[in-house]
Amino acid sequence: MKCVVTGGAGFIGSHLAEALVKNGEEAVIVDNLCSGNRDNLAGFREKVKFLKGDVRDLGFLKKAFRGVDVVLHHAALISVVESVDKPGLYHEVNVEGTKNVLEAARHNNVGRVVFSSSCAVYGETDDLPMREGQDVRPASPYAEDKLEAEKLCKEYYEKHGLKTMVLRYFNVFGPRQSPDSSYAGVIPIFVKKVLNNETPVIYGDGEQTRDFVYVRDVVRANLLALGAVRGFGEPVNIASGNEISVNQVLEAVNKVTGGKAVPKHAPERRGELRRVWADVDKADKQLGFKSRYDFEKGLAETVDWLKKKS
Repeated sequence: MKCVVTGGAGFIGSHLAEALVKNGEEAVIVDNLCSGNRDNLAGFREKVKFLKGDVRDLGFLKKAFRGVDVVLHHAALISVVESVDKPGLYHEVNVEGTKNVLEAARHNNVGRVVFSSSCAVYGETDDLPMREGQDVRPASPYAEDKLEAEKLCKEYYEKHGLKTMVLRYFNVFGPRQSPDSSYAGVIPIFVKKVLNNETPVIYGDGEQTRDFVYVRDVVRANLLALGAVRGFGEPVNIASGNEISVNQVLEAVNKVTGGKAVPKHAPERRGELRRVWADVDKADKQLGFKSRYDFEKGLAETVDWLKKKS
C-alpha cells in the first residue's frame, strides 16, 4: 500500500511514517519543513520518499498523490495562541490546505484520507467528558479552522464518495515533540526546564486539565483508521480518557526526572480551555482503539528522548 503522510517530518507525522515503513508499506512524506525537521526521520530516512512542498499548493499535491492508496493528513499549524495573532495564515494552511488535500485525493481516486483534527473544537464546556455528538463552541481561530476542515471531510465523503476518517486528537505527547518553540506543548517544556534546573512557568493556577495521549497510541489509532469499515466523515476522539491537571504534570515530571522544580505563575493565555477530558467509547466501538500507554510510562520515554537530545 502506498501512503502519503503530509507533515511527515513533524512530531506525529514522523512517528506515523516510521510505523508504516515497519509495517512494510510504501511511505511518502510531504512536508514544507516549516516546523518539521529532517532529524525526525533519522533511522528510516532512506526507506521513505521525501517531497518538499506545501499543502497550499494544489498542483503540487495532485502530482504527489498519483498512484497513492491512502493519505494521512497531518500538515498543519498547531498553536492555539499563535492562531489568535495570525488567523489569516492559520485559515490558509489548516482550512484551504485541507481542502487542497481532499481535492487532490479526489482527483487521484485515493482510497482514503485520515484527517488529524483537535479536541480544541469542543471549546469551553461543562458537558464532560467531551463526546463527539455534543454541541461545540470553538474558542480560537485554530479551533474554528479545525472544525471547518472536519466539515470539508464530511462533505467530500457525502458528495464525492471519498472515504475520510476524522480523528480528534487530545493532548498528544512523546519523543520528537520539540520544547524549543514558544508555542510548544507543556510536557516537553516542563521536562527541559526541570532537566536544566530552570523555573517552569504555569499559566493560571495550574488546575486546568488536559487529556494526554501518548504518540504511539495516536499512531495505532491512525493504523486502525486505515482498516475501518464505517464512520466515514464522522469525528472520533483519540485520547486516554483520563484528566490530568497542569500541576499534576509538573509533579510527575519532577518524579520521573528526580527534579524539585517549583513553578512561577503567569496570567492565563487567550483561547485556552479550562478542562479537557475525552469520552473514548466511540473510538473503542468504531476503531477498536483503547489507549495502552499510561501517562508515566509515556512520560519516562519522553524524558529519555529529551535527555539524549540535549
